[in-house]
Amino acid sequence: MATFSKIPLSGSTDGRLIKVAATATAGTTIHTGSATASTIDEIWLYAVNSDTTDRKLTIEFGGTSSPDDLIEFTVKAENGLYLIVPGLIIKGNGTPLVVRAFAALANVVLIGGYVNRITA
Repeated sequence: MATFSKIPLSGSTDGRLIKVAATATAGTTIHTGSATASTIDEIWLYAVNSDTTDRKLTIEFGGTSSPDDLIEFTVKAENGLYLIVPGLIIKGNGTPLVVRAFAALANVVLIGGYVNRITA
């Protein structure tokens, strides 16, 4: 029987928002998945922009070398939380997959969320 655990993002301190400091690849680490093949992480990410100007955010979902790994979103200025990653999954494969982020300007876009870790 599978076990479900709700855990904080590994890049977060005690569940707090993560400042996106990177402005290019490889981005700020948001979450590192498990290396175990029987572990699946369902990831939920929300972004907020504390700046007075809309800012482009790029999520590197599991890799940085392919355009297929990128999720791009313009986060509106001073306008609350936006759902960026709605429960997409990464799976252990011997090497942990990493979710990273970079933004058009450092330290104004923050990411929060959680992981539903599913283990067989």
